[in-house]
Amino acid sequence: MAIGRSTQNASQTPEPGAARRPSRARGIPEATVARLPLYLRALTALSERSVPTVSSEELATAAGVNSAKLRKDFSYLGSYGTRGVGYDVEYLVYQISRELGLTQDWPVVIVGIGNLGHALANYGGFASRGFRVAALLDADPTVVGNSAAGLPVRHMDELEAIVENQHVSIGVITTPPGAAQQVCDRLVEAGVTSILNFAPTVLTVPDGVDVRKVDLSIELQILAFHEQRKAGEEPGQGDSMLDRAPGPVRAAAAKLRRAAGAAKAEPVKGKPAKGTDGDLSAVMPA
Repeated sequence: MAIGRSTQNASQTPEPGAARRPSRARGIPEATVARLPLYLRALTALSERSVPTVSSEELATAAGVNSAKLRKDFSYLGSYGTRGVGYDVEYLVYQISRELGLTQDWPVVIVGIGNLGHALANYGGFASRGFRVAALLDADPTVVGNSAAGLPVRHMDELEAIVENQHVSIGVITTPPGAAQQVCDRLVEAGVTSILNFAPTVLTVPDGVDVRKVDLSIELQILAFHEQRKAGEEPGQGDSMLDRAPGPVRAAAAKLRRAAGAAKAEPVKGKPAKGTDGDLSAVMPA
């Protein structure tokens, strides 16, 4: 993929709504940083189709944001586009890649070479985006010595040496949850300052270490919430939904029912639970 020119034409006119670029001291907001990869993905697809320019509206639609937000985000990069023409695609690819640090090589270690670790090791998108898998690590002797994506799986005992020799600053954790914190601690002690965590647990790290968490089960649960709403079902509609729920959910529901039943059956001291004259249950406030 070609890299565009490194400077824009000084005569370019900002698109409507574009804000002035803040000083570098102010930095770029985290929300904007989180959207830059979305823009880069959309721009890369345009570049591969040899599209020279794109309007803010077209790019915003491709990235899934609104055009006003896109123009605001790009103002932090000092990129305003040309009125009536739009943005130079290749220049924006270069500009965003530079801002994200993708114009240099980033060695990465993956710890935990189970099914997910294997899948990540074989993911072809790392190299094209500036990330090089430097090593695969595991503590299981039945896994160490095997290979994935042409790389040997090495023992965790080699972690510190690999981080130092390969200048690794990014670690990926794909271990079971019980081992994740210990692995995280060793990565940090070895000098890793950024961690991508796929283990379904919250990691504790010192200041100066960044952690990004990817929890597939949480994302699926959010989708389940929306599917339930689209189907017109509401929580507590009856037993039919609970019959389809996982075992732990059914067990929790049964426990709540038992607790509720016990509360209704237990009379308040000095008052009957329910009289023949139709008085309210004793669990209700007087």
